[in-house]
Amino acid sequence: MKTFLLSLLFCLVCSWEAAAQATVPLGIWADDTGESHIEIYRCGELLCGKLVWLKEPQETTTGRPKLDARNPDPEKRATPLQNMPVLQGLRYNSSSDRWEDGQIYDPTNGHTYSCYLSLAGKDKLEVKGYIGFSLIGRSHYWMRVK
Repeated sequence: MKTFLLSLLFCLVCSWEAAAQATVPLGIWADDTGESHIEIYRCGELLCGKLVWLKEPQETTTGRPKLDARNPDPEKRATPLQNMPVLQGLRYNSSSDRWEDGQIYDPTNGHTYSCYLSLAGKDKLEVKGYIGFSLIGRSHYWMRVK
């Protein structure tokens, strides 16, 4: 009986771990504009993300890589957009089944927002950016590339 209970407990723990792993949105995702791909990866116990593909990676006039020209920090405006971190600090919340308390940087306007990620399907990810409260914000839906 003791062995049975230990086996049952082990199976429950394993199934919880498997369920938690199923909600980890690791991989490469296309944003809803089709202009960029973001790779989501683990950084310790958290999730982070970086721009890994741009539809137009170079400036049309100069042929040079596009830079983070709208960054509020003048020292960062010379940073290339390609491989630039845009997501950080996302921690899994099992009660809401989403990755929360992170930040997302929008290089199109130079603003950083609070954000959360939630799988809206096997290959669809809700990315919600907001200021202050998550009720006030905007959701985008990214599709898995790989």
